[in-house]
Amino acid sequence: MLNYIVRRILLMVPTVLGITLVVFAVMWMSPGGVGGSLLSDAGSMRPEERKAREDYLNQRFGLKDPFIVQYGKWLNNVLPIGIKPPGTGWPASMRFGFKAPDLGRSFTRERPVTDMIAEALPVTLTLNLVTLPLVYGISISAGILTAAKKGSTFDVTTGVVLIGLWSLPVMWVGVMLIGFLANRDYWPIFPIGQLSNPLAAEWSFFPSFAKHHPGWLLDRLWHLAGPVICLTYGGFAFLSKLTRSSMLENMGADFVRTARAKGQTEKTILFRHVLRNGVLPLITVASSILPGLLGGSVIVEQIFSLNGMGNLTLQAISVRDREVVLSMTLVIAVISTISLLIADLCYVVADPRVSYE
Repeated sequence: MLNYIVRRILLMVPTVLGITLVVFAVMWMSPGGVGGSLLSDAGSMRPEERKAREDYLNQRFGLKDPFIVQYGKWLNNVLPIGIKPPGTGWPASMRFGFKAPDLGRSFTRERPVTDMIAEALPVTLTLNLVTLPLVYGISISAGILTAAKKGSTFDVTTGVVLIGLWSLPVMWVGVMLIGFLANRDYWPIFPIGQLSNPLAAEWSFFPSFAKHHPGWLLDRLWHLAGPVICLTYGGFAFLSKLTRSSMLENMGADFVRTARAKGQTEKTILFRHVLRNGVLPLITVASSILPGLLGGSVIVEQIFSLNGMGNLTLQAISVRDREVVLSMTLVIAVISTISLLIADLCYVVADPRVSYE
């Protein structure tokens, strides 16, 4: 197993590099090249500011160099190992070695990209860490119940409701939630914007420990309610139907008939035999759920005014902030490849027949 994990991690490197190479190539082929948009507003700058920006872009990308040289310079800056200035990193006496990754600076916000990602990533991860358990918890529960009661009124009604939920666009649901459940003219149940109330710390008798006070947790869950609803309903609607079909398929398998012949109860057969094999398709889909939620959070974060990775990426693309776009591509590619590795490892846990030795 350890050898397999090491091999997969090594294979993740060319995969991530390939993704960044494609994005960099698209930017390079756009009008003006990688630094075209960054120099488009330089005419309004003072001469010294314009020269400083040009020097930075030439040093970072080598705008007059061939494409592969420009990509190589950017890649060398963002990787933790590569060519470095003398006296920095490890070993300090060599030009090649370990160094601190440099994601560059945003020209629209005049801030290091690392700081911007450090602020946006926790927001998106919070949304996904709350959403994923809900999606799979509801999906598995609904799939088991509907499969166990196949053809009943509950099964038919649940199927109609799930298909209806799957048909609702996330954008429309988000706008309706804000228009009716976050509007003072109707039912102002949920707040809009950010993930917490700045005054939440005052709810605690000990402000220095506000984050450990139940009031802080309730405030965070209150702010998460609307975005989580938008990110959850489509996922569990699809996965519930997938779980149901997988459970029904396994209920007719030979090993289930053998278990019944041995006198095992239906409950034991359902949870010990059928469920374990029924979750395998969910694991397959799980590898695309996390990247899908990251993509879906672009819409949700924009609607609910959350400063997460999705909103940051959309803003960077709209203003053609190349440093931010390239860095976000790198981060999302790493997260996506890690999710694929986790899905493969979950196969081993769910199915003893799977071995990577």
